[in-house]
Amino acid sequence: MLNNQTMTTLTDLGLRGMADALREQLDSVGYLELSFEERFGMLVDREAMDREAKRLTTRLRAAKLRHQASLEDLDFRTPRGLDRSTIMSFSSSHWVDAHQNILVTGPTGVGKSYLACALAFAGIRSGHSAAYRRAPALLSDLALARGDGRYLRVLGTLSRAEILVIDDFGLSVLKGNEASDLLEVLEDRSERKSTIVTSQLPVDSWHEALGDPTISDAVLDRLLCNAHILSMTGASMRTKKSKVAKSADEAP
Repeated sequence: MLNNQTMTTLTDLGLRGMADALREQLDSVGYLELSFEERFGMLVDREAMDREAKRLTTRLRAAKLRHQASLEDLDFRTPRGLDRSTIMSFSSSHWVDAHQNILVTGPTGVGKSYLACALAFAGIRSGHSAAYRRAPALLSDLALARGDGRYLRVLGTLSRAEILVIDDFGLSVLKGNEASDLLEVLEDRSERKSTIVTSQLPVDSWHEALGDPTISDAVLDRLLCNAHILSMTGASMRTKKSKVAKSADEAP
């Protein structure tokens, strides 16, 4: 009876991890061999792990990553210009702590978005917040926000993300206020937060894609400062998967 009251109290106090761990200890005689300090330590560890798992779930939900990806699941067997040691060095998220950017380039379908999401997930797993936006949607939202009075609020939201993924940059030349809007986003983040950008265009072609020469210089200055450039190569992974699926369908 007393144990049930204790577990109820723990749950009411928001210590559900400890309550679950106490229930497991009471249901197993194996824990009787442990000292009070050892058993109590296990309860505290369980609560800490449960809370971190909840925080991770919250950060992932807020990030809205396009892919559920991790660096450990990357395919290094297919030649794509990825060096395993270099990529895996980002798993510690030291680049986020140092406010560094990562620019990922390569042909369509080669896996740029997946890699970007895997890098962002590495940061999220280390306790950092993240946000994912496709460049066309981001610029469209900023244009709408400029018109309805939400502009500063949207910029503030973007600036708070410790990792911002801007996917599919350079699909078309920026026009109107798009380049200046992008500059505002990057100005708030420069040397304060980390930004991941993916593009089919090589970095030396980004100047033309940004349109306005003066703003282009400013945007590139903020992106290239303290940046890692990952140049991917190879055939489309979508085509590869399509061929594999077709072969499986045609197998006797």
